[in-house]
Amino acid sequence: MDDELKRANLETRDVWNTNADFWDERMGEGNGFFEKLVWPATERLLDLQQGERVLDIACGNGLTSRRMAILGAEVVAFDFASEMIEHARQRTTTFSTYIRYLTVDATDEAALLRLGEAGFDVALCNMALFDMAEIKPLLRALTRLLHPGGRFVFSLMHPCFNNPHIVHMAEMEEREGDLVTVYSVKVPHYLTPTISHGVAMAGQPKAQLYFHRSLQDLFGAFFEAGFVLDGLEEHSFAPDDLPEKAALSWNGRFSEIPPALVARMRLTKKRPIKSVD
Repeated sequence: MDDELKRANLETRDVWNTNADFWDERMGEGNGFFEKLVWPATERLLDLQQGERVLDIACGNGLTSRRMAILGAEVVAFDFASEMIEHARQRTTTFSTYIRYLTVDATDEAALLRLGEAGFDVALCNMALFDMAEIKPLLRALTRLLHPGGRFVFSLMHPCFNNPHIVHMAEMEEREGDLVTVYSVKVPHYLTPTISHGVAMAGQPKAQLYFHRSLQDLFGAFFEAGFVLDGLEEHSFAPDDLPEKAALSWNGRFSEIPPALVARMRLTKKRPIKSVD
């Protein structure tokens, strides 16, 4: 990792430690975005079987860890923000014997491998790949952490329609004698990877860094590591979902534009690890 990315990675960890209390209070056990756009697709693509071992990557306050434990999985969950892990432990009052929480940096390949080679059936990363300064160390490690044929499910803000550079738009036009408001998204930047500040929730104490990657860069990294795309879902809020107070919120106004993407990758082969920092 070059010096710029190292600095960005340290800033990201510090920001999420700072934001941990706010995030845990606002996210709790799931908000509307998670419940409607992310978790149903994630649960389908995970297709968890009783007793499977799951690695929950960048687990935050343990929201997905607890849900997978309820589904019968044995979970090893980690985040590099120690304050987030503390919230995860405090919230895990049931099924605690099925979840082990650790503080680990997902960009540290050597630390990841110490979690146990060939020790997991499934890996999950919920809405966090865009928080990582690098993803290739994680993908290389997963080729050794997952069983042959193992699967990796991830969700993220849709790189095409919900990246840090998009603009929500509302335009009025006449249709058959009626004035209607048309909602759309303007995408001025997509192909080139960027690092920029943004907020996940209005009012959070500090803005975090977003690491934007195009679909070709994102999936290209998976293909290089030996994964194939095995499932993909894109979802939006239904037209009749009640809008939030924000004039251009996703709820109910952009029903043809998916703000989230959930994918399942499957490991086809193990690739030799050239080096581990």
